Amino acid sequence: MTQPISFSRRDFLAASAALAAAGLTPFPARAQGAQPFRLGALNSITGVGGPYGPAMLEAIKIGVDEVNAAGGAAGRRFQLYAEDDQTKPDAAVLAVKKLIEINKVEAVIGIWPSSVGLAAMPITNAAGLITMNTCGAPEMLTENKRGLAWMFQASNAVFGRAFAEVARQRGFKRPAVMAFNNSTFVGQANYFRDAWKQGGGDVSAFVIYEPNQTTYRTELNKVLATKPDVISLSAYRPDATIILKEWFQTGQDCKFIMPGWTANEDLVKALGKEATEGIISISNVAAHEHPAYKQFAAEFRKRTKREPDIFASQSYDMVITLALAIEAAGSTADVAAINGKIRDVTGKSGAEKVSGFAQGQALLRAGKPVDYDGASSRLEFGAHGETVPDFGVFDIHDGKLALKEVIAGKV
Repeated sequence: MTQPISFSRRDFLAASAALAAAGLTPFPARAQGAQPFRLGALNSITGVGGPYGPAMLEAIKIGVDEVNAAGGAAGRRFQLYAEDDQTKPDAAVLAVKKLIEINKVEAVIGIWPSSVGLAAMPITNAAGLITMNTCGAPEMLTENKRGLAWMFQASNAVFGRAFAEVARQRGFKRPAVMAFNNSTFVGQANYFRDAWKQGGGDVSAFVIYEPNQTTYRTELNKVLATKPDVISLSAYRPDATIILKEWFQTGQDCKFIMPGWTANEDLVKALGKEATEGIISISNVAAHEHPAYKQFAAEFRKRTKREPDIFASQSYDMVITLALAIEAAGSTADVAAINGKIRDVTGKSGAEKVSGFAQGQALLRAGKPVDYDGASSRLEFGAHGETVPDFGVFDIHDGKLALKEVIAGKV
């Protein structure tokens, strides 16, 4: 982290007097005394989100360090306060209240599951706070009534339609649906069914199952009895592991389409190559060719010895986007004014593209508009605060994910 430059009070007064005579005010003088920006990180460190939350928090720390090393956003350094939502709405409510009432945060970022996002939003809205998340439930858009929530992950309405389109392109005729009973996955399942029906077909079975069971054989048998050629399985990895193991034991032939945060190499490790062969995995993919991704990924690898996933990339983007909005709004801006600058620093037509905070900071201080091209996507937010990163369509073959195509995301 860079150290503040030291100079005498006499030097400061002399320099300030010279600039004042020219009608100018030095930025350090304007930013001097700027209050730190109190930033809350609400991550799923434990619970079903445990495979993702720690990496998301590390990505947030990388972003915070980057901003603070540049002297802060509009002179405001980030102070980070982190809480574990346990991937549970009730725990999230307590955690977000602590962040607001005890830590006095001005924004809450890093929210992973929609159940947490929907539970936290009434509280953060009432407090007038910015939130940034990777939630996919369509209700996140309709409940964003104050325009303070920003979705860095595609809505599951988009995921559901993408699943249906890929199934149709692959030539499947009799899809069935199984979905974990929460707002994210039920929304994804409904949009799959609706998109399939719009194409002139119907699903052979539609089963919503309750979580935390030791077996899902009853629900699975209802689906398999309809002889589907593909199952759209909207699941987390723990329940998907049980379902796929029980399916494999039946010997019945069919394929699966699944979200990429579930159908990945960790699933292969849990089940083996044979049981996972041919699974179609669809996920948002990070913007691997963007300079922002390359810079972030290098630091993430240095700290964690692993590649960042899409959720980590999105979490880093939350910090940089927020910091650029603060820089654009100024050191004395309130939360509403900062929120109003988020679209101005992302996806702005004709603005100079930037890939990091310091680069954007310099341009903003020179009075030039910026367009942050993120590590996760282009970050062009829609009317409800949503953005859509690119989709990657993968096949699991011989225990590895093979990328078959990339579908450009559109808001």
